Amino acid sequence: MRLVWSAPVVMVVVAGAVVGVPGAQAASGGRVVGDGTAGSCTSEAVVAAVARGGRITFSCGPRPVTIVMKQTAKVRNTSSRVVIDGGGKVTLSGAGVRRILYMNTCDKSLTWTTSHCNDQATPHLTVQNIAFTRGNATGQRKDGGGGGAIFVRGGRFNVVNSRFTNNRCDPTGPDLGGAAIRVLDQYRDRPVSIVKGVFSGGVCANGGALSGLHVSFLIQNSVMTGNRAIGYGANPAQRGTPGGGSGGAIYTDGDRFTVRLVNTRVENNSAKEGGGAIFFVSNDRTGTLSIERSTLRRNRSARFETTGYPGIFFLGAGKPKVISSTIR
Repeated sequence: MRLVWSAPVVMVVVAGAVVGVPGAQAASGGRVVGDGTAGSCTSEAVVAAVARGGRITFSCGPRPVTIVMKQTAKVRNTSSRVVIDGGGKVTLSGAGVRRILYMNTCDKSLTWTTSHCNDQATPHLTVQNIAFTRGNATGQRKDGGGGGAIFVRGGRFNVVNSRFTNNRCDPTGPDLGGAAIRVLDQYRDRPVSIVKGVFSGGVCANGGALSGLHVSFLIQNSVMTGNRAIGYGANPAQRGTPGGGSGGAIYTDGDRFTVRLVNTRVENNSAKEGGGAIFFVSNDRTGTLSIERSTLRRNRSARFETTGYPGIFFLGAGKPKVISSTIR
């Protein structure tokens, strides 16, 4: 599959909502990584810019550039809004050895700003017009681990027009996941919005692309292909196994949460246990899954899935809602 950048999308705030506007002009101001040359766009510059927060853009010359991260960039909890905009030319690489981006409102090393870190409004992190490749969170078990490219806990998080390829996290474990993205907690349980995301080649115990715990997702105009959940023993882990292997593309667990796919293609993903495309468990059976104008096909569940919904394992309120979609 050939992955092609589309026109840059700029985030615009309208009555408190975040809207992607293709082709809009970027707001002036903010922080710039680089001085117009590829060599000036370094890991150190990215780490410093993310720590300072605000709007971050790149000046790395006319050609696409890959910045190999020597350490994980971390969002400080004193930041209000952090927007990382690659302009369609920047790839951040974890070189197969480290997580690329980290935000955690309950991590005291990033400054403790409230007494209710699980439910605070900021930071609000957006990544747009950028690629993340070869992130690896293996061995990073703080707050459950996972999130090979990006780990988020608390605040708000959105993805626009961004690409995630060949990311990794721990290969076994019953409830960790998200080779590309792992999210725990969002302010007032608002959904993570992913618009025009491409996820491919991700490998983790669970959730070869995305993983969330008590977190809702709204995924629009996106593609998830060739991702794998490779753990074994499921969740809870069967006796004598390390657990995992569910949600080839998407792994979600918790109580009241929603997952909504709109105009999205999920194909050729696989799970060693269940849910080759989607693993969805709402423990109190209040959560809902909606698939609208989307295509799910050739997602292999090696051991279990919900009858009538190929590639999906669902325990929630009623049945998955399927509108003008193909699931096979």
